[in-house]
Amino acid sequence: MFPAASLLTTLLLALSIAASPVEVRNSPVTLPIARRLNTSGGAINLVQHDQSRAAALKSFKGDSTLSRRTGSITVTNDAVGYIAEVGVGSPATNYYLIVDTGSSNTWVGADTKYVKTSTSVDTGDAVEVTYGSGSFSGTEYTDTVTLGSGLTITAQSIGVAATSTGFTGVDGIIGIGPLILTEGTLTNYPDTTIPTVTDNLYSQGIISEIVVGISFEPTTTESDANGELTFGGVDATKYTGTLAYTPLTTTEPASYYWGINESITYGTTTILAETAGIVDTGTTLILLASNAYDEYKSATGATLDATTGLLRITTTQYSALKDLNFVVGSNTYTLTANAQIWPRSLNTYIGGTTNYIYLVVNDLGTPSGEGLDFINGYTFLERFYSVFDTTHSQVGFATTAYTDATTN
Repeated sequence: MFPAASLLTTLLLALSIAASPVEVRNSPVTLPIARRLNTSGGAINLVQHDQSRAAALKSFKGDSTLSRRTGSITVTNDAVGYIAEVGVGSPATNYYLIVDTGSSNTWVGADTKYVKTSTSVDTGDAVEVTYGSGSFSGTEYTDTVTLGSGLTITAQSIGVAATSTGFTGVDGIIGIGPLILTEGTLTNYPDTTIPTVTDNLYSQGIISEIVVGISFEPTTTESDANGELTFGGVDATKYTGTLAYTPLTTTEPASYYWGINESITYGTTTILAETAGIVDTGTTLILLASNAYDEYKSATGATLDATTGLLRITTTQYSALKDLNFVVGSNTYTLTANAQIWPRSLNTYIGGTTNYIYLVVNDLGTPSGEGLDFINGYTFLERFYSVFDTTHSQVGFATTAYTDATTN
């Protein structure tokens, strides 16, 4: 990974707090972050990272045992992430944490070690979380957490890592996934959940609803000011048209995450019938159940690139690419041809060839019908504004000025 300090230069994440959670037009609190491409081990293997993460997500079991992610899972280093600078303690020590909707624990200590202050309280409880991109284990503390200027959460549970793997160059994670994902992460209390940062913002009266709005914009550089996170509402300046919501799915294991039901068509051909999957900032690509992936590969004429693991197409095939449509309820969210390809200016970071055209759709690694049949990663999210609404058990999407942009 790149050193975090060298990356926190341009990307701004707005944490917006307002009396009305429906719409936040002016952000009174800002938190600098950086989009990071981790090339510490050489070229990034996006497919390996995302498929390892998917395997970990799918193995989650909704019971009150500590080890609810089971099976043999290949652990890979984190590949692409959005890094937030978060203060812990008083006076605060700043830590650079990955913003993750697919997990819910907040922890520090992977790189910069935890600094105890007068607000630090050691609960004495062991805590442990395993991810597709690594793991950590250590001790739970409660402490003051500062997000930006003036936004302070008291007595927030944080994990302090004694050991961690897969998180080079960052200090940990700030998890904004559903509360249930914390259940069983306290070793001696498998039935206990840990209030997330978003939960405590609500319980301490800082926000009026447990809602997070996320805006990403397509970027063609290694680090760019292309994101905004809004707590307690949405930022209407970041999307066009009207937000449309869909209820969270009840199908397991997608229901443990930000899971929704959708179908997918390539042009007018359905390649994935309506099924459950998730929306996930921690996944870079768009992963489809193997049968849908095979249909997409055949329809586009793409070939598998042995170096990157991505699908590759020719310029002629790119010109013939049809829209990829994500049908959610009565609404359709379309990825144009340009939105289906990896930014060509970033090809060398993933071990690719400069002028090749790589597709961002890849194989989930399992067939449809297993309860988590797609993952809409950030290559989807950078084209649509998204809202993660715990209060009303729903996810929302809206088009943006970048939905049809030809940036790649």
